[in-house]
Amino acid sequence: MNLKEYLQADWVRLALLCNLNPTFVWRRCLSPRFAPVVLVRFAFCLHITGYINLAKLFSALNLFLFGLEVPSKSLIGPGLVLPHTVGTVLGAASIGANATIFHQVTLGAIVADYHYDISTRPTVGDNVTISAGAKVLGEIYLGNHSVIGANAVVLKDVPENSLAVGIPALNKSLKK
Repeated sequence: MNLKEYLQADWVRLALLCNLNPTFVWRRCLSPRFAPVVLVRFAFCLHITGYINLAKLFSALNLFLFGLEVPSKSLIGPGLVLPHTVGTVLGAASIGANATIFHQVTLGAIVADYHYDISTRPTVGDNVTISAGAKVLGEIYLGNHSVIGANAVVLKDVPENSLAVGIPALNKSLKK
């Protein structure tokens, strides 16, 4: 996918969740619910095309303007929705398609890792919702269609179609 296709997928998903017009036009990039995602996408595109320092500048701009920390080399699938961004750190190995991530979420290593070693970071599957204040730490996997509850501290893998809640988080199946 190219930048425009990612942004279209991100906008369409946000529009569906918020009951907005799903037609993508560039002026919508200024929406406060969408602008942080635009900066994430620009930073990644700059990173993969070799403009590493400029990519880091876009990441820093996101942190300064929206309180959202995302490494410019983060691999994030289409359909990303960030309803609120303040205090959010997305330091995952990768994030799948159609992720919804609320404010004050931390995805990262268990110990300080300033070199962004993806082998020490969580991997997020497709169609995952991570609620406000959740902390997902270490080399773990959040399965497809899983939901992480508010303020949960997740230290173990979460199976597909599961709800993880509590400190430390306990997994419960979402299937009936």
